[in-house]
Amino acid sequence: MELQARDRLIQWGDCPLIMGIVNVTPDSFFDGGRFTDPEAAMAHAVQLVEEGADLLDIGAESTRPGSFSIDEAEELRRLIPIVAAVAKAVKVPISVDTSKAVVARAAVDTGAVIINDVTALRGDPAMAEVVAESRAGLVLMHMQGAPQTMQEAPHYADVVKDVSSFLAERLQFAMSCGIARRRIILDPGIGFGKLLVNNLDLLAQLHTFGKFDRPVLVGVSRKAFIGTIAGRPVEDRLWGTAAAVALAVEHGAQIVRAHDVRAMRDVAKVASAITRRNLSTLQEQHA
Repeated sequence: MELQARDRLIQWGDCPLIMGIVNVTPDSFFDGGRFTDPEAAMAHAVQLVEEGADLLDIGAESTRPGSFSIDEAEELRRLIPIVAAVAKAVKVPISVDTSKAVVARAAVDTGAVIINDVTALRGDPAMAEVVAESRAGLVLMHMQGAPQTMQEAPHYADVVKDVSSFLAERLQFAMSCGIARRRIILDPGIGFGKLLVNNLDLLAQLHTFGKFDRPVLVGVSRKAFIGTIAGRPVEDRLWGTAAAVALAVEHGAQIVRAHDVRAMRDVAKVASAITRRNLSTLQEQHA
């Protein structure tokens, strides 16, 4: 499988790609406030690449449950200097987590090659045009509701069918706007307007989304459903995250979005080797 993102051709080997998270927000659920300083953010980004990140996802607006949107000017102020600095410091492709077209355009002009839009082009009517004209890669994510209210009363007739139908419609919409299929990534939106049982059903049936023949991105890192199951606060959810990532890889995840890159890269490698029986590759590496 391949992904075209501007002039970058991103290809898959035997293992899913690891997308390292760089939050430059004061209020993200796990690392909010830690990397708001540009130098700290750049150092963190470089560290994630050294730990094995294949991609970086930089976000300046929290989308945790209960969060409020910020205006364009504030998001630009937080994000663009850091995208510029990181783009000069690392060679891996950079994604920006934004649903605002003005921010996406500025980020692409500064060095980003992927737009990670949690609204799947529903939040800003100008976003599709920005993505199409820039030839950026695009993540289309399912979310029921908006971050501020999405966890209040999510409801599905059949969560896997509902999310699949949504992604099919959004994929067709994106292509109708001139965004090439080879530039699109799909994300079922674990934790975004989902009950515990919904998250578990999506992860258990993740292979369903393989029918779209597009990379499937999964973001489970330290999320609330892991805390609910394990009875752990956010800072103690590494092992639960590892379990979720391993099973996501088994069921077909091609991109894993992670705070803990070094650990999750090992999890993904081992899970992939077991699931896909990549024995020849492993034997060649140790010959």
